[in-house]
Amino acid sequence: NGVYEAVCASLNEAGLYFIELAGVLPNPRSGLVYEGVELCKKEKLDFILAVGGGSVIDSAKSIALGACYEGDFWDFFSDKARAVAALPLGTVLTIPAAGSEGSPNAVITHEDGNLKWGSQKNDLMRPKFSILNPVFSCSLPPYQTACGITDMTAHICERYFTHTKDVGITDRLCEAVLKTIIDASRRLMKNPNDLAARADIMWAGTIAHNNSLGVGREQDWASHQIEHELSALFDCAHGAGLAVVMPAWMEYVMDKNVMRFAQFAVRVWGCEMNFESPEKTAAEGIEHFRLFLKSIGMPTSFSELEIPKDSIDDLVAHRKLRGFPFGTFVSIDEKAMGDILQIAAK
Repeated sequence: NGVYEAVCASLNEAGLYFIELAGVLPNPRSGLVYEGVELCKKEKLDFILAVGGGSVIDSAKSIALGACYEGDFWDFFSDKARAVAALPLGTVLTIPAAGSEGSPNAVITHEDGNLKWGSQKNDLMRPKFSILNPVFSCSLPPYQTACGITDMTAHICERYFTHTKDVGITDRLCEAVLKTIIDASRRLMKNPNDLAARADIMWAGTIAHNNSLGVGREQDWASHQIEHELSALFDCAHGAGLAVVMPAWMEYVMDKNVMRFAQFAVRVWGCEMNFESPEKTAAEGIEHFRLFLKSIGMPTSFSELEIPKDSIDDLVAHRKLRGFPFGTFVSIDEKAMGDILQIAAK
């Protein structure tokens, strides 16, 4: 798509010495991070430029931490240490999805144990700058575009579904960005080269995860925690896994705060409020969300991800390595995670 040539030309024109490290995989692995840390230390590099999507940027962030630390970078993911230094980094975004170009954390899969864990949040990991040019996203296949759309939508929902009261401004901000994503997604399904829609999606992905929408709110993140087990064990695309998990989580927890789900249905999906039965309105909103995911080509069941239904016990057991409970909207224990996955497996 021209981004590689453009970046190299810019660096060369500025007379900047650089070393390349390629080979990042989706659901980025620890092996490349260790390689990058060693490279930075050996060459005494003082800046990292990530050119790609969330997997590239998360790898770069982890390398930036490890390059300034005498121990194992994984200590910052397993809560054995707190980072106090990191190499500065910048990004050139090519896949709007993870929002890592503006966030203070990363997710890496450690190959020893196949552990897909998130790091501690630390502003040392926020990029010093991020270049967002929607032209560089036009070459994305429809499936990757849709996975990115799902990921950023989930980032907003993890913040939106909260028990925190009196958060009207961020409620409306979340709803506005969600509606923009929905509109731009439909335009992209008709015309993948709609540059204005690409721009909306790219900017929305950043806003969805730089915490502009989460200020002052208790946040959940249970759906992400559950999905990490799917992509760790079955290497599915993160967005695709979220498309399966999040509607199932919504069904499971809806009764804990029906009016928030009814608000989601009315304000985001345009459903009519049923005051006699807000539960029906809430359920209608969840169904609209599921239908939207299907409309952009996302899976909504285990079978579409080619994950066997009898793997639920294995997924729950693997999560034990990270620990229970998790989530704030509803505290998810082993039974709850299994029940959610049973809904997702239908």
